[in-house]
Amino acid sequence: MTTAIVHVIEGNPQLRSLLRWHLSQLGLEVGLAAGLSEARQLLRSQCPSLIVLAIDLPDGSGLEYCRWLQAQDLAALILMISARSSEADVVAGLQAGADDYLKKPFGLQEFLARVQALLRRQRPQPLSRLEFGDLVVDLVQRRVEHHGRAIDLTPQEFSLLYVLVQAQGQPLSRSDLLQRAWPNAIDNPRTVDTHILSLRKKLEQNPQAPQLLQTVRNVGYRFTPEAMATRLAVS
Repeated sequence: MTTAIVHVIEGNPQLRSLLRWHLSQLGLEVGLAAGLSEARQLLRSQCPSLIVLAIDLPDGSGLEYCRWLQAQDLAALILMISARSSEADVVAGLQAGADDYLKKPFGLQEFLARVQALLRRQRPQPLSRLEFGDLVVDLVQRRVEHHGRAIDLTPQEFSLLYVLVQAQGQPLSRSDLLQRAWPNAIDNPRTVDTHILSLRKKLEQNPQAPQLLQTVRNVGYRFTPEAMATRLAVS
């Protein structure tokens, strides 16, 4: 059975290390982030089962990050931790997308019990592997192969491909792609066009007549439904 991955996003270095140690004792793989920027970088390299998310972070709000995570359509559950303890604060956290809310200070035994309870009811895993002819896209390992040869994609190129694949053939506008695939706010839609061209050069047999990454006039781009038809179930 695959080891569950937990991301701990907490600004306090002592608490961050303490939580990592105790989670590791449960046999969990733990990734750490001190703020939102590190959290988004970590998310590009690992697909977690659970995210432990503090509300107050050095570079932004955990509530906003939680809302952003919901837009990514991830399978990860979210345990929000915060010193904000009013009923309104708890409601705000749950409405932002958290699956559970734990008030600081908390006992470690209660924290671990909450983590284990969440992992037991983890959401169904999303598509993890897609095959289209000789093209294989591994969404968990963030790896692409063609004819058994690894294709070198930048983290941003893979994020863009990931979002398009997750849309399951539905066209997405440039604005949608900027919001979902880019970790930081960008207001230049042509950035999407540049990355699409780069992806086509690496993935398409004929980039001038693309089959996988199609342009939808007056809308944006889509990953073709024919590719989605051959998707494989999560093992």
